[in-house]
Amino acid sequence: MSEQKQAQQHVVIVGAGMAGVQTAVALREQGFTGPVTLIGAEPHQPYDRPPLSKAVLLGKAEDSAFDVDFEELGVELRLGLDVTGLRAADHEIDTEAGSVGYDTLVVATGAQPVTLPGTEGVPGVHLLRTLDDAVRLGPVLERRHSVVVVGAGWIGAEFATAARAAGCAVTVVEAADRPLAGALPAEVTAPMAEWFGENGAELLTHARVRTVEPGAPGRVVLADGRELPADAVVVGIGARPATDWLAGSGIDLDPSGAVTADERLRTSLPDVYAVGDCASFPSARYGRRLLVHHWDNALQGPRTVAGTITGADSGPYDPVPYFWSEQFGRFVQYAGHHADADELLWRGDPAEGAWSVLWLRAEVPVALLAVGRPRDLAQGRKLIESATALDPTRAADPSVPLKAAVR
Repeated sequence: MSEQKQAQQHVVIVGAGMAGVQTAVALREQGFTGPVTLIGAEPHQPYDRPPLSKAVLLGKAEDSAFDVDFEELGVELRLGLDVTGLRAADHEIDTEAGSVGYDTLVVATGAQPVTLPGTEGVPGVHLLRTLDDAVRLGPVLERRHSVVVVGAGWIGAEFATAARAAGCAVTVVEAADRPLAGALPAEVTAPMAEWFGENGAELLTHARVRTVEPGAPGRVVLADGRELPADAVVVGIGARPATDWLAGSGIDLDPSGAVTADERLRTSLPDVYAVGDCASFPSARYGRRLLVHHWDNALQGPRTVAGTITGADSGPYDPVPYFWSEQFGRFVQYAGHHADADELLWRGDPAEGAWSVLWLRAEVPVALLAVGRPRDLAQGRKLIESATALDPTRAADPSVPLKAAVR
């Protein structure tokens, strides 16, 4: 794109989380000179989310604002502003403060937590998605209340970890038969289920919530009639793409509600891109469309968006998905996508403190989960990226570095 054309082109980014902020930064890094407006629904300076379930929650950090000088970047911030609609034919979005025109629009509205039916507005029921959520939950932990966590996924385990560290009595209720049921196979989650009890948190599986009754203390009533005292209830049962505001815009969404972006994160509408938790993209590496609700995707995708907008095309977006979780004194990392694997290898004993699981397809690694083995993750991620075949026997020997197990 010529510099003259760039200077006249207004890029509007909706969503001031990691994906939106990094899109603004990447545009400037790649030489874009036109006006950039970043619109965020929250009133706070744009901030990073991972510390919310850790340092911010435990009062060890005031906030987690991005270290970005938006004024120096020449990025206009419009915060505390809800976007309510998109009119693509007019190249305008609708907001509470009126319409905003764009030449190029980037949808980076992220995901919103799934609520527990019947608990909206019930006192003492919390979500953990925003800075305000973390601030509200801080005093709950300080008072060492009894806490019921609904959902034994990544966020539920992280919150349970923080609550136990603060001295709270913690019960985690999970409707499935095990933690992380939708994310990992049963044999992998079996040792992880033990972590809850080892750290003083009670894990109840096959446990569906019937109602939450407020009070001092309140109660969580399960479908089988059991009653759990709860000064606070924290719901962590997943998230869905925050795309309701796009209703009626004509943009293509997949069944999950995610915007269906192409391999360069363009949407079905002209001059509209989508990136981060709100967008799915086609992966040639895995032969399917992926929706990745993790920080690294929101960090990497903006470079592709900026490159496509500026014409500095860096090729299709097809990352090896990556995320990490800190829970119960363990550092858990995952890279790849294991759904189509045909072999699962253990590296190390899950009864010990450090172990890994490697998924292969036709002896080529497609995913890896590492618990306290960061070297496995670093080497495994590169081998997944390069689709390098391994000798399964050597790859299953935890004393052999993964890069030394190459065929």
